[in-house]
Amino acid sequence: MTLRTIRTSWLLLALTLVLASSAMSISLAEVAAPEQAQDAAQDAIRLAQANPPNRKFADGVLTTVPMQYEAKDTFSQTEQYQDIIKGIPNLKWTPNFMSESRTLEAMASKVIFRRDVWGLEFSFKPVRMLEVGVPQPSGKLQKKLIWYMVYKVTNHGEPLRRVPVKDKFDNVRYEVKQIEGLPSAPIRFFPRFVLEAQDTKVKKEYLDRIIPAAMEAISQRETGGTKLYNSVEISRFDIPVTTEDQDNSIWGVVMWEDVDPETDFFSIYIDGLTNAFRWSDKDEQYDASADPLTYRQYQQKTLKLNFWRPGDRLDENEREIRFGAPGQVDYEWIFR
Repeated sequence: MTLRTIRTSWLLLALTLVLASSAMSISLAEVAAPEQAQDAAQDAIRLAQANPPNRKFADGVLTTVPMQYEAKDTFSQTEQYQDIIKGIPNLKWTPNFMSESRTLEAMASKVIFRRDVWGLEFSFKPVRMLEVGVPQPSGKLQKKLIWYMVYKVTNHGEPLRRVPVKDKFDNVRYEVKQIEGLPSAPIRFFPRFVLEAQDTKVKKEYLDRIIPAAMEAISQRETGGTKLYNSVEISRFDIPVTTEDQDNSIWGVVMWEDVDPETDFFSIYIDGLTNAFRWSDKDEQYDASADPLTYRQYQQKTLKLNFWRPGDRLDENEREIRFGAPGQVDYEWIFR
């Protein structure tokens, strides 16, 4: 084989590799393009799910509870960082060339955790009742009285932000404020509704239920047919900021079944409307090798709605349910 033949063979091989690479690039681009388009479509779906009702409500039908922002929700009280103080051995030592306050033990002994706090506005229609046939494990339908509440969540943006500010001595302190005009991110609502009966012989709490058989009847009755999201569906969407020109509120419904008919006073607790929380450590239960949840307790800021139903177990009627209860506030924000 001559040198010219070898050179020609190498050139042909190189040309073949170039053509193959080009064809592969085109194929990969064709494959990637639909995936990118699909991702963009999914992003659009997560943001574009506002579902306004088909009818206009009379004044007073919808009760709105604004988000209650508090500066103290943006920081924790001075705490010992137990995971460091008790979880790392031999922290105590005396430095020679710096202040003792700069040691890891000293800094972990007085820690303030700071965070921005966002919140959603919650609006709701009166608690009502509806009798529907609920499928049973036997395959048969059983008529049940469903308690439900139609609600709306709105993201107005402008979260409570911690803003670092230096004084004349270059010490950093924090101011807490809502900054108008600053872009706010969409918020995903992960709700948890608990109905608590307060006057029954035994304290009873009811978690919300997903009852597909009742969804269509409720939407026709309450919104003129507009689809309402249940507690799982509503958590799939990011709620964009509502502006003067665009209402991006999301409408949902929460349902309960088998509520004790003797319930006269009850409260509804709603978690997920804000990221504000509190936590505390129990020193006597601390174990460096244990799960932090065994000695650390978290409490989430929760909206509590109070209701009164002056009726009895016979002929349950939704018109008997009133928002607010004698001797109690209509609603309040608590940590639980």
